[in-house]
Amino acid sequence: MILNSVKTIFMLIWLMGFFNIAAQTNNDMNTNLYNIAINDINGNTINLNAYKGKLILFVNVASKCGFTPQYKELQELHDKFKGKIAVIGVPCNQFGGQEPGNAEEIISFCSKNYGVEFLITEKIDVKGANQHQLYNWLTDKNINGVKGSSVKWNFQKYLIDENGKLIDYFFSVVSPISKKITNYLK
Repeated sequence: MILNSVKTIFMLIWLMGFFNIAAQTNNDMNTNLYNIAINDINGNTINLNAYKGKLILFVNVASKCGFTPQYKELQELHDKFKGKIAVIGVPCNQFGGQEPGNAEEIISFCSKNYGVEFLITEKIDVKGANQHQLYNWLTDKNINGVKGSSVKWNFQKYLIDENGKLIDYFFSVVSPISKKITNYLK
């Protein structure tokens, strides 16, 4: 009887230790979005901590894509909900070579054609061997702790909550001013 009690106690202690290690490992894998380093289009460091308390919509953008007119809707979203959401455009040239421009060309295009005032990052890779850490976080469930995905095309959107947690992602065909996105802003 005593031997069984001792075995039970040791088993409970071992299980508690196992689950504690598993919890620590899981927490280590979930990187904090706000600690990810990325630059703006001009090469200045973006402090993602500045967006705590706001939703963030990350969108991989391109200047020569059929979805490029979504820049207008992204700007509308930025203007209408400025205090609640940060729209961040992320130029990428991995889909059909549709963002061939350098930083100056991208800035000029966005400003002249769509009046873009929201934040634009440096041009990065959103998939593949050189995938930027931001998109590694956005697309890997083991890192973001919510959902895995792959970036299918330009203008795929990732919505982050006020605490830096992934809410969901939306394919290119979803308008930035769709209720699927704006319902989170009420």
